[in-house]
Amino acid sequence: MARNTTVKADHNAPPITRMLAELVVNHPSKGWSDAVDHEAHRTFANWVGCAVGAATHETVEAALAGVMELQPAPQASLFGRKEKVDIANAALINGISSHTFDFDDTHLKTIIHPAGPVASAAQALAEFKGYSGRELMDAIVLGIEVSCRVGNAVYPDHYDRGWHITGSTGTLGAAAACARLMKLNVDQTQMALGIAASQPVGLREQFGTMTKPFHPGAAAKAGLMSALLAKHGFTASTRALEAPRGLMQVYSDKCDWSQITEKLGETWEIALNTYKPFACGIVIHPSIDGCVQLRQQHQLKPSDIAKVTVRVHPLVLELTGKKTPQKGLEGKFSIYHSCAVGLIFGRAGEHEYSDAVVNAPETLLLRSKVDAIVDESMDEAAADVTVETTTGQRHHIFVEHAIGCVENPMTNDQLKAKFIDQASAVVGSTEATRLWIWAMSRAA
Repeated sequence: MARNTTVKADHNAPPITRMLAELVVNHPSKGWSDAVDHEAHRTFANWVGCAVGAATHETVEAALAGVMELQPAPQASLFGRKEKVDIANAALINGISSHTFDFDDTHLKTIIHPAGPVASAAQALAEFKGYSGRELMDAIVLGIEVSCRVGNAVYPDHYDRGWHITGSTGTLGAAAACARLMKLNVDQTQMALGIAASQPVGLREQFGTMTKPFHPGAAAKAGLMSALLAKHGFTASTRALEAPRGLMQVYSDKCDWSQITEKLGETWEIALNTYKPFACGIVIHPSIDGCVQLRQQHQLKPSDIAKVTVRVHPLVLELTGKKTPQKGLEGKFSIYHSCAVGLIFGRAGEHEYSDAVVNAPETLLLRSKVDAIVDESMDEAAADVTVETTTGQRHHIFVEHAIGCVENPMTNDQLKAKFIDQASAVVGSTEATRLWIWAMSRAA
């Protein structure tokens, strides 16, 4: 059978791989504003809290059991656990743990959860090699910059094809962060990015299973290994990202090179990072926020509610349209379950996505009253929520910017409360508080 070898490709792409390598190597330490650096600390702290909070979840237990079959050397710590493993598998396990609750940071322009791959790889390497907190923060900022700029260039086409963009770009960010920590030169860092480019990980089909949090963990491990290989002379294409058959043009028809080249080294994507107040897919947050606000404003009880109507962007139902979730992990991708718990509990933390709550009679009853409607005119970040009561009242709210987004960010106090709530359940309140202070002062 004849093959169509014609490739619609840009043969004149700028040298993206080289440009990103030069940024990672040459940018000065803390070469950004105090506000950007503060966001890096918030990103790191939120990542630690998420990793500790899920440390004993069955997902992490299963992953660690598999790793221990390999008899790893005790090189680096696992947050919230006593075991130590080799640095590559510490990156894997901490990356899995940090994303298991779907409570981690989000770069809303691309729906990337950048800290999972980048911080998991960088922290494991920094702990084992004794790199300073300042060196670690520099690596995290630069690694996230690589991940999110590549994401900006290919989103949404890449995501719409079915890739989990957190993993597919996270491998590059993890490689960049580790290259920075190890002080690789530009040529070596270019090789590290090239090696990482052959290891994109993550399919959206896996959402609602243990394999979704595997994606940032696997990306962290792959990125770390890419940098280690490059350190010892392993080679890759110098144009692994931008070439016609390189990573970006292969996995996306949209390759907006300007999203990488413009103001590179001047503006920072980590400044746009956000933190989840709800432990589920980010696209449901406006709907939950609306339900929580209506519950508070009108003292609504589940027995008062006859019907809930939520108007949302089409992507919301595409990602979170599970009507009858059976397990907590599935509930995180159900707008029906999420709206129900927002109205029942006034929150949507990890407890509200337990198997028990997903299958509780009260949840099932209210979930059946939720009607989610696609509205092409709605923004991805917005939701229109109406609650009709059994007495015929109608309560309505339009949420333009949900709590936790760039326009309505979580305060430090709110972020700390989230951290302590997650970590205390695993390590106790005293250790949770100590970890919060440690994480927020990591570069001090």
